[in-house]
Amino acid sequence: MDRQRRDAQPSGDVPPQGQQSAVGERIARLRQSRGLSLSALARAAGIGKGSLSELESGQRNPTLSTLYAVAGQLGVPLTSLVGTVAGVEASDGVLTARLLHVDQNEDGTTTEVYWLDVRPGRARLSPSHGSAVTEHVLVLRGTLRAGPQGQESSASAGQWLRWTSDTAHSYEAVGVPAEPVAAVCTITLG
Repeated sequence: MDRQRRDAQPSGDVPPQGQQSAVGERIARLRQSRGLSLSALARAAGIGKGSLSELESGQRNPTLSTLYAVAGQLGVPLTSLVGTVAGVEASDGVLTARLLHVDQNEDGTTTEVYWLDVRPGRARLSPSHGSAVTEHVLVLRGTLRAGPQGQESSASAGQWLRWTSDTAHSYEAVGVPAEPVAAVCTITLG
């Protein structure tokens, strides 16, 4: 098979300084290749210009929400920013995603595999990832309510959810009592 594979190695909650710098360099390179100013990308992504500058210089550890907002405005998958090295992790306090594996498939698609931890208490809203992006989530522990905003479905341990990520979508640990959710998410980009 002609696929490139990268398998996971464990990592901590905060990427090492070298990974932060690499993420920042990727953001700056993609922004510049699209002819966007720092101000224009920050405004479009809904983040402060100073925050984006600190991200690009590797001085700030980005949240998952920020990475998705920037990736969405640049029109690229999350791995275009964080890289395809397994173990890279991002968190926003509700959802933590750790990259486990990336496949460049023979048909030209890319499949990203993430370990998700979703904390109870509030929903995590994720922006659109594009029209040719499909998410599959297999719940391993707890009960997860997720899917396109306004069309969410619930799944418990051993069940899965699937949707096209062409609109904003959410993840929420639910149940009585609500408990943290552990899940595996595959994102396929056409």
